[in-house]
Amino acid sequence: MSVATAPLPRRLASLVRIEHTVFALPFAYVGAFLAADGWPGAGDIFWIAVAMVGARTLAMALNRLVDAELDARNPRTATRELPSGALTRVQVLALSGTALAVFLVAVFQLDPVVRWLWPVPVVMFVVYPYLKRFTWLCHLWLGACLALAPIGAWLAVSGTAPWEAWAIGGAVLLWVAGFDLFYSLFDLEHDRREGLQSWAVRFGERGVFLGARAFHVGAVVLLAVAGAGLDVDVLYWLGVAATAVLLAYEHAIVRPSDLRRLDAAFFTVNGVISVVYCVFVALDVLVG
Repeated sequence: MSVATAPLPRRLASLVRIEHTVFALPFAYVGAFLAADGWPGAGDIFWIAVAMVGARTLAMALNRLVDAELDARNPRTATRELPSGALTRVQVLALSGTALAVFLVAVFQLDPVVRWLWPVPVVMFVVYPYLKRFTWLCHLWLGACLALAPIGAWLAVSGTAPWEAWAIGGAVLLWVAGFDLFYSLFDLEHDRREGLQSWAVRFGERGVFLGARAFHVGAVVLLAVAGAGLDVDVLYWLGVAATAVLLAYEHAIVRPSDLRRLDAAFFTVNGVISVVYCVFVALDVLVG
């Protein structure tokens, strides 16, 4: 069954790539576990997950709405739901409103401080799709959007965000920005034709690989810096080591002029990284 003829819920799920929530949700749980220094409670775990699904759905829906015309002119994205006509703008706007409502319901079940801060991620989601029209630093903004996951969850559980939470958020920012540099290579020629900005357009393929390596080294360093300030045991450090090994593997399977395994690096390895690090953090605080 093609996406165009699939039931509406399946078309909406395809639009927002709901399965890719795995990139950010484990890092939100990292913030929750470390904030509680143990089990945060079933309620917080549930509502953080709901908030993350709502926030990510909103971000993706807004991105697809803003980029619909650009996507239609890009052979790689022309079959997406809006350019292909599988969904209408009204349907995606309705999804955006529903996602925002879900996000707000979840936020109001968590620590009162996040009830005041909820506009921050929403504004960042609205701004992000426009940035590539103006600056090649758009990848860092995307990283900052996902960096809110551990910081926001830490706040949601404890009402505070110590510097260690910001260090882990910084690590997520660099991790996401690094793999988004790789992803920008998919659309290098299209972006050049459209006059769009990206790291790949500004610095070329070699610059992408150098930038991604620097960002990912920085991500591992920040995870280690956060660990140095936290009361963690060996399992946390095994998680940092596993993250470093997986990032090294990601860079080993994708080389300049050989992008055949770029999908594997972007989707598979990065999903594994977030889950593995989260599991080691959870084990550290629960049994360490």
